[in-house]
Amino acid sequence: MKGLTDISGIRVGHVSDYGALTGCTAILCEEGAVGGVDIRGSASGTEETPTLDPGHVADRVHGILLAGGSAFGLEAASGVRRYLARRGVGFAFGGEHIPIVAAAILFDLEVGKSNAHPNLAMGEAAAAAATADAVAEGAVGAGTGASVGHILGIGHAMKSGIGSATVEMDRGVLVSALVAVNAWGDVRDPASGKIVAGTRREPGSRDFLDSASYLKHHSAPAGATAATKNTTLAVVATNARLTKLQARKLAELGSLGMARAISPVNATVDGDIVFALSHGALAAEVDSLGVAAAEAVAEAIVRAVQHARGMGGLPGLAG
Repeated sequence: MKGLTDISGIRVGHVSDYGALTGCTAILCEEGAVGGVDIRGSASGTEETPTLDPGHVADRVHGILLAGGSAFGLEAASGVRRYLARRGVGFAFGGEHIPIVAAAILFDLEVGKSNAHPNLAMGEAAAAAATADAVAEGAVGAGTGASVGHILGIGHAMKSGIGSATVEMDRGVLVSALVAVNAWGDVRDPASGKIVAGTRREPGSRDFLDSASYLKHHSAPAGATAATKNTTLAVVATNARLTKLQARKLAELGSLGMARAISPVNATVDGDIVFALSHGALAAEVDSLGVAAAEAVAEAIVRAVQHARGMGGLPGLAG
């Protein structure tokens, strides 16, 4: 399976700046997809997410942009819009086209250069690089500067990145996920509960702290929550036909996959978000799709750390 691009009509493109350790990822659905969003973290940074609300007049979204760079990275969404408009994608008006592109950012400024961020040109390049090929995973795109296990500060963290996975259901129905994992907590194997990557007790060790257990008995060290910012960003897509209200529910159910694979999750210092896209005409019940979405998100999160190479002084599971 290819990950998110298993859903026909969806393309994914990454741009990575390995000097600054940041980047962005463009998810394109040029024919238009029914979208939804679920924001669980308390430190989110977004653009155009109101267009995904069931009460908003826009009935389609044409792209989603995930980026590093904190709030500065939102600029990259304009590059995706520029690319799509030039291709005649979006709502026609006055001889022009207005594409709907929602965006969300994560905070990766502690790992690379804090004064370099994804910008309009990078967003446009990510859109131009979008392909239906298998999704590149690890420290690429929005996951270039991502890390996990921030409870004791960035020196105790591990490298992370992007992961993608697909769950096959009956009658050809697919649910796929792409996740950029930059979590305050640890990543756990959903089946065993074992920590796969996360906060290390000592900067040079692979002995995990167990962040959730630690927080039950201690406050986070002074300055750790203030200095270390986080956020896990996910996009769930299906080839089943959904309304905007159902797409929002799919995003909500997909968020359960974060809770299975990240501990702790949705904290005050996380900006965790799940987007949902319906791009297809197959019939499926939304709760069943939600079960598959949670599974796909959890698997993608584990894959994000498994495929990440060490960078920026942080070790990675992929070497």
